[in-house]
Amino acid sequence: MTSLIKRISSSIFLVASMLIAPQALAEDGYSQAKSTFQQANQTQKFFDTAYGYALFPTVGKGGIGIGAAYGKGRVYQAGNYKGDTSLTQVSFGFQLGGQAYSEIIFFKDESAYKDFTSGSFEFGAQASAVAINIGANAQAGTTGNSAGAGKKAATAAYINGMAVFTVAKGGLMFEAALAGQSFTFEEK
Repeated sequence: MTSLIKRISSSIFLVASMLIAPQALAEDGYSQAKSTFQQANQTQKFFDTAYGYALFPTVGKGGIGIGAAYGKGRVYQAGNYKGDTSLTQVSFGFQLGGQAYSEIIFFKDESAYKDFTSGSFEFGAQASAVAINIGANAQAGTTGNSAGAGKKAATAAYINGMAVFTVAKGGLMFEAALAGQSFTFEEK
């Protein structure tokens, strides 16, 4: 079963790499991704008050029926780089396409930070992220994406000590799927 999932994931990543716009795959760099999140009204207060955060400059996601996502990131505490992290996701359900996005996870306190950096952490299917878009509010989660234009900005709060935000970089993905994100951590 694990071998099958690995083969399917590899195939999906190949398809996703062909579907995602080349400029979305270009390495942003951590400073550019951090700057993007710092400029968003939704995340400013989190940078001021969070115990720490994990930053993923580029997460690639793709799927045809079965989907997968992967990204490498760094974990920071009090502004100091503490270690490397990786994000993986496998999803099942109706989905087609590929996309790239940046993701940041804020840790409210030391307890949430320790949970995440324990070595292997996973968000359940109920976890969601606020997608930051200019001129629209959007909600993205492990159960799919939805967006609506309007004057009201998307808001987020800590759930179980963590708040997650994403910014789309490119691509197009149609999805109605259940998925959970898994993370690893290696101290530097």
